[in-house]
Amino acid sequence: MDLFSLFGKSSKASKNIAKERLKLVLVHDRTNCSDSFLENIKGDLIKTISNYIEIDEDGFEVKMTKSRDSSEGTVLSALVANIPIKKVKDCKR
Repeated sequence: MDLFSLFGKSSKASKNIAKERLKLVLVHDRTNCSDSFLENIKGDLIKTISNYIEIDEDGFEVKMTKSRDSSEGTVLSALVANIPIKKVKDCKR
């Protein structure tokens, strides 16, 4: 008997969230990528991108994930950035 079903809640959502978090931890461990390293990358990206685009730094996220190469089928680590854009700066440089 599933106790969560008695209270009308499904454990599937939290199960999926936990799986995604575990995947991120494993990717970080396998790439030997520390949190300070990701923060350094995030800072460099913000500096560079801010020359061209006004971004929301509070919503800016950088993380390591796994990706499958479609041509060879191998699993690769990938750096993924979520960059909320406020507006594009004048392109007449």
